[in-house]
Amino acid sequence: MSLMNVFSNFLVVLAEAVEYNQFFVDGMKYLGAAIVMAIGAVGPALGEGYAAGKAMEAAGRQPEAIGKLRTLMITGQAVSETTGIYALLIAILLIFVA
Repeated sequence: MSLMNVFSNFLVVLAEAVEYNQFFVDGMKYLGAAIVMAIGAVGPALGEGYAAGKAMEAAGRQPEAIGKLRTLMITGQAVSETTGIYALLIAILLIFVA
């Protein structure tokens, strides 16, 4: 028996055991939104921290290029932050629309 069959059987048993009610549905919506935000916030946080650290290292090596470094770093962080914004959008949709 494959792992996928075991998982699907578990979901069927869970669906039969849990009576459909609005509290369960609301709980699953909030849990899904929390998981989306937890996963969606980790990537941008790591990427922006790494970019800022490398920019500071480069500024220490070449202080005269700090203006160009700042522009590139902020542009890169803005592009990286879009992933977090998309995750927030999905979480809001899960909570209020689903």
